[in-house]
Amino acid sequence: MKLSVVIPVFNEAETIIQIVERVRQVPLEKELLLVDDSSSDGSSEILLRLGTDTDTTVLSHPVNRGKGVAIATALRAARGDVVVIQDADLEYDPNDFLKLIEPIDRGAAQVVYGIRDLSSQRVIMRAGNRFLTWLTGALFGVRLRDMETCYKMMTRKVYQLLALECRRFDVEAEITAKILRAGFSIHERAIVYNARYDNKKLSPLDGLPTVRALIKYRFFS
Repeated sequence: MKLSVVIPVFNEAETIIQIVERVRQVPLEKELLLVDDSSSDGSSEILLRLGTDTDTTVLSHPVNRGKGVAIATALRAARGDVVVIQDADLEYDPNDFLKLIEPIDRGAAQVVYGIRDLSSQRVIMRAGNRFLTWLTGALFGVRLRDMETCYKMMTRKVYQLLALECRRFDVEAEITAKILRAGFSIHERAIVYNARYDNKKLSPLDGLPTVRALIKYRFFS
């Protein structure tokens, strides 16, 4: 079973080499899809070097288009039986791929999300994450513990249906909404997570378009 690891990159020169090395060390058959979203801090040059490995494909946007578009670009190029999204910072541990892929590998799940312990987050971010997860459950009639997690792993059957439209961080809501509306169940597994705030692009204001996306993809799209 081949895993496609989607890594959106925007100005992550300080961490991208380390996260790619960590992903490569995970003992799974995989491909890495690195999407340079018009970085200006030297990330582009680093990605060109990383892209010389046979397991890695580097895709580029000539202008910054947002995390959602970067994920969509990678999904169109993915060839794996399973795909997972990996942020380019160091908040998540790629060794958790093994835990997430296990129920998919034995045929018990099509979609698995990683559940974070949010205790390392700032209070306002933690409250926002919990509210958005609660709202998702209320709108779609499901029980989730972490809708906003980056670690969303799914089979080819699922990811080829997504046709993503959201440009920024509201893509997390769009992915979840489309998975649920297509009739798939979301399984969850606990993962390692350490919140970081250096060079963080996400802000509490990103919660507003996320709410809008949840409502849109529940009732209007």
